[in-house]
Amino acid sequence: MSGRHQFQGLTRDFTPERRRRVDTKKAELAAEMPLRELRRAMDLTQQDLADRLQVNQPAVAKMEQRTDMYISSLRAYIESIGGQLRIVASFPTGEVAITNFSSVSEEETATGDEV
Repeated sequence: MSGRHQFQGLTRDFTPERRRRVDTKKAELAAEMPLRELRRAMDLTQQDLADRLQVNQPAVAKMEQRTDMYISSLRAYIESIGGQLRIVASFPTGEVAITNFSSVSEEETATGDEV
C-alpha cells in the first residue's frame, strides 16, 4: 500500500536522544490524561466499565464528564480499570502523599455517599 508505513518503521532511525524526547513527551501526555482517554487506553468501553462498577453505561458517561466528584467514585473508577488511586500534594519543597483517602471507610459506605 502506497503511503502507509508501520510506526516502527518510521521511528527505526531515531537517535537515542530523539527517542528520549519522545518517551518524555509520552509520559507527560499520559500524566495528563482525562478519564475517558484513560479508559480508552486500557481498551475498555463505557459498557465494560459499567459492568465492572455495577452501574449503567450512562452513569459512566456522566462520571467521565464531571469536573468534580467524590474521591470514592474516582477510586472505584481507577481500580475498575486496574489502577490504584494515589492523592499527592505537590509543594515547592517536595510531594506529600495524602493518606486519609486511601480506602473507603465503612461509615462512608453506610451513609450512602456516592461510590
